[in-house]
Amino acid sequence: MFERFTEDARQVVKRAQEEARGLRHTHIGTEHLLLGLLRQPESLSAQLLNDHGLDHERALNSITRLLGSPAEDLDADALEMIGIDLSAVREKVEAAFGPGSLDRPPSLNHRGTLRSGRHIPITSRAKKTLELSLREALAMKSKEIRDGHILLGILRDGEGLGVRVMTDAGIDPRSLRTMLRTRLT
Repeated sequence: MFERFTEDARQVVKRAQEEARGLRHTHIGTEHLLLGLLRQPESLSAQLLNDHGLDHERALNSITRLLGSPAEDLDADALEMIGIDLSAVREKVEAAFGPGSLDRPPSLNHRGTLRSGRHIPITSRAKKTLELSLREALAMKSKEIRDGHILLGILRDGEGLGVRVMTDAGIDPRSLRTMLRTRLT
């Protein structure tokens, strides 16, 4: 399926992984795909979302509000209460053992091959969204999957956090879908 993705669509998935990593999430969901779309301000999807009042910063704030703080922040706060500065500890460990030494170590996957430790799994809903983007592209007789098809996949699924962020921002999914399909043809 990914061979049909345009470079912009591939960048959406790559940026979704970066967003998940930046938020210290253990998965890539539809919310991360939405953030990946918004990180490409020149794309059709980002322009339409921006025109409807949703930009990257607003979406990020909404996701953070809905999902809460990562556990590491809670740990850092708890340690700080007893006089331990987690960032100072990290600095000292990385000075002694190298940058990233506290990151998750490489491990073996289910086939016994080395995994980099940097891969973040895609949720079943986000996979479904990407499959729906292919269906949207095929329904529109497009030979390639563009960023707009990924947004159509998010909208078509209608259940993920990505759609919730859009509706919380006052975006009507049906009208956005209609507008997007018109612009993609």
